[in-house]
Amino acid sequence: MTQIEAVTNCTAYGVDAASKAATGHDAAPVVFVVDDDASVRRSLDLLIHAAGWRPETFASAQEFLASPRPSTPSCLVLDVALPDLNGLDLQKQISGDRLDTPVIFITGHGDVPTTVRAMKGGAIEFLTKPFRDQDLLDAVQLALERDLSRIESEKAASGLKSKFETLTPREREIMALVASGLMNKQVAGKVGLSEITVKVHRGRVMQKMGAKTLADLVRIAEALGIRAPAS
Repeated sequence: MTQIEAVTNCTAYGVDAASKAATGHDAAPVVFVVDDDASVRRSLDLLIHAAGWRPETFASAQEFLASPRPSTPSCLVLDVALPDLNGLDLQKQISGDRLDTPVIFITGHGDVPTTVRAMKGGAIEFLTKPFRDQDLLDAVQLALERDLSRIESEKAASGLKSKFETLTPREREIMALVASGLMNKQVAGKVGLSEITVKVHRGRVMQKMGAKTLADLVRIAEALGIRAPAS
């Protein structure tokens, strides 16, 4: 497929309703490109832009590492052979807040050991130049969907933590015990309260945490890593 043909099919890509809902605005997902070949950077810049994503290109690993990370879904299209730090070493060295950035490798000299190392490092795809534009577009789409899923999960986890922080110490204690499978009467015996009082606390916990059923509360407790204290 030529670049013109690939661009014609780009309506399937770009900013969709899901990414808008997850990020809170209409900003396009970002596709970072790190390649020391200026012609490759120009070509990919045009292709990515035509697909509705926002390209950010860099000639070296150090330039990429110095750039800020966007709040929108993003991924990294990374050449294996770079002048300062090669792609595989960059993949390994990516620090802190970039640790979960999906990576798509491109290379002019692919071999089995390099491919295996890249994929074991968590790469989404490993493409050998010259590759089909559509293959890259498909890989980027998959990578951005994966990053969108991460963002949604992190936002959901953050929301649960915020709700949990509104609970009183007693409500947190009750929540842990109830989520561990104890009945109200058993919880009352453990904390030294009446069963009616436990029911009141349990109701407040369910309301504050947005849990409609006990199963919901159990799933929330598991997501937050809440465990009942040992007897």
